[in-house]
Amino acid sequence: MIFYSTENKNNKVTLSQAVIQGLADDKGLFMPEKIKALPASFFENISSMSFQEMAFEVAKNFFGEDIPEEALKDIVYDTLSFDTPLVKVNENIHSLELFHGPTLAFKDVGGRFMARILRYLLNEEKENVNVLVATSGDTGSAVANGFYEVDGIKVFVLYPKGKVSNLQEKQFTTLGQNITALEIDGTFDDCQALVKEAFMDQDLKSRHKLTSANSINVARFLPQAFYYFHAWAQLSAEEKAKEVVVSVPSGNLGNITAGIIAQQMGLPIHRFIAANNENDVVYEYIQTGEYKPRRSVETIANAMDVGAPSNFARVLDLYQHDHKKITAILEGARYSDQEIREIILRVAKDHNYICDPHGATGFASLETALKEDQVGIFLETAHPAKFNETMEDILGDIEIPEKLKAFLNKEKKSIALSNQYNDFKTLIDQIAF
Repeated sequence: MIFYSTENKNNKVTLSQAVIQGLADDKGLFMPEKIKALPASFFENISSMSFQEMAFEVAKNFFGEDIPEEALKDIVYDTLSFDTPLVKVNENIHSLELFHGPTLAFKDVGGRFMARILRYLLNEEKENVNVLVATSGDTGSAVANGFYEVDGIKVFVLYPKGKVSNLQEKQFTTLGQNITALEIDGTFDDCQALVKEAFMDQDLKSRHKLTSANSINVARFLPQAFYYFHAWAQLSAEEKAKEVVVSVPSGNLGNITAGIIAQQMGLPIHRFIAANNENDVVYEYIQTGEYKPRRSVETIANAMDVGAPSNFARVLDLYQHDHKKITAILEGARYSDQEIREIILRVAKDHNYICDPHGATGFASLETALKEDQVGIFLETAHPAKFNETMEDILGDIEIPEKLKAFLNKEKKSIALSNQYNDFKTLIDQIAF
């Protein structure tokens, strides 16, 4: 398949170029040249298919022209070694639990898929590559663990000092080997800016092959479409007959972009909600038609602490920059830290279900937005225990899964760095392939 840049549709590349390059030379994000609808038979049979089987059919639409079927099947099946169950919270709202993977966050799907497809492509190209990834929490752990000890790949995880939870930090700063954690004195937006500047730096790129594992990379965000199909498949026949509304806790917008693409492939989702915390540039755009990126502010839903969401460019591209078309399928919601705390407490009390701070925004937005003839799904994007300090402050002691406990006693290995690009570039020159 051919991919084009959101900055210039005539700037076209192959799948291999899009994945290994990460970001277009003109600063645009790559998009698939065509989004093919799945046949009616796929949806007729979806309820009898396994998660891996349906994901493989979706994956063939994007990657099947470039990767042999057996190799692609191995990549998909190996990626999805865990489930994403749909759990009923109340009469018409379900939680899609995306925290059953190795690092207990939704980014295990995109991170693991990208690691495997990149390894395949690099074997074909016989090259080494350096992966740069900015994280506000869960991306770092998912990518670091997905790429850990993969030959020919070095990973640099940039994260904002003091702005990720202790458990999140431990998941990517304790690995070592081919994983280098960079503790940046700044915000997530500073980390993301450093990564983007590196991709624009021809001098640096002349010495090192660079790619990104953030959702700006097509191999990271497109596989996130898989679990939207799985969510719909798990609805009852009666619920499938209703209008389905999906609420997505939104930070860098890769997750909701993947959902929109699933819809364009034929998945019968009626509408999406972009649930924001106090970093509400998307909510503001939906209300006013004006996009005003700004520095992010720190909240208890830290994975959504993004003031300049990269994937907004993809949303604009999908709808030809037409505000009316975008708001026809996308609405917004916004919640303060105090409101998030109250939602978590209320859902636990009234429904005996524990939302993490991100999922809480998704649940509450559906409560407000759903009509009588609709059914809602919100994305529970990370295990609540990953935010144990916040959760215990709200609910008291909560159980920490063994997968997370295993990281707590490991030694942190990170490099402190300013948010100045020259310092970052110097370090890359010292360590990278």
